[in-house]
Amino acid sequence: MSVVEPVLSARNVSIEYEVDPPVKAVRDVSLTLNRGEILGLAGESGCGKTTLAYGLNRLLNAPALMTGGEIVFHDRNGDDIDIVGLTGEKLRAFRWDKISMVFQSAMNSLNPVITVKAQIFDVFDTHRPGMSRAAKKERARELLTLVGVDPNRLTSFPHELSGGMRQRVMIAMALALDPQVMIMDEPTTALDVVVQRDIIREIMRLREQLGFAVIFITHDLPMLIEISDRIAVMLQGQIVEQGTSEEIYRNPQHEYTKRLLSSFPSLRGDRGDFVRTGAQISQEQVR
Repeated sequence: MSVVEPVLSARNVSIEYEVDPPVKAVRDVSLTLNRGEILGLAGESGCGKTTLAYGLNRLLNAPALMTGGEIVFHDRNGDDIDIVGLTGEKLRAFRWDKISMVFQSAMNSLNPVITVKAQIFDVFDTHRPGMSRAAKKERARELLTLVGVDPNRLTSFPHELSGGMRQRVMIAMALALDPQVMIMDEPTTALDVVVQRDIIREIMRLREQLGFAVIFITHDLPMLIEISDRIAVMLQGQIVEQGTSEEIYRNPQHEYTKRLLSSFPSLRGDRGDFVRTGAQISQEQVR
């Protein structure tokens, strides 16, 4: 039996937006991410998923403010790092090195007037200033190969790449410094279903190959059940249910989780029920 070892722990985290009136976006959230696992974070738009992700990685900007709680990173070397207490150069060195992030709509986050190579090199220039140009080029080619992109695309501009390729480049950049945790915020948004499946398979393969842990954020609970080891369901800034993927699928406890699961139509559902519902809606519109 494999040993469960935490890599990231959050306890009683609260985040609010200091507007008038204040908005409590995340309320007393606690969760643990274990080394090498995929933790799915599910919930509707506006429930606080992305705000929590930014808080875990210390990326919050005003008016967002973490008002309570602790976040601890358990490094593979045995050190426990208080993420909330990091400041200045220590915080800059921590981000992207220990925890990286693939942002929502990441495929549109690439600078349109700079080549892929220049944007990957920027990560090394910031975090590995002593790295030679030859070493940076070799590592950049290795990263693109890793995510299934032709290394010759290093000289391409983002507009010369498909949406799926741009997303893969963003994943390559997130992997550049061999992080132990990757936070992925809706990484398949705006991609067609075929490309979505390719990206998901790539993430699963890379996780198996490299051993990093993933917090995967999406509103698509059925997809999380398929790919995640554990799932946390979020509603109105709070985690209302946590469990293994099988537990969430077979025996959901919270009413909101049940509604999320039932909101996706079954491929084997009764066609007659759907037709009658559609007819009823049409009749109501006529009236």
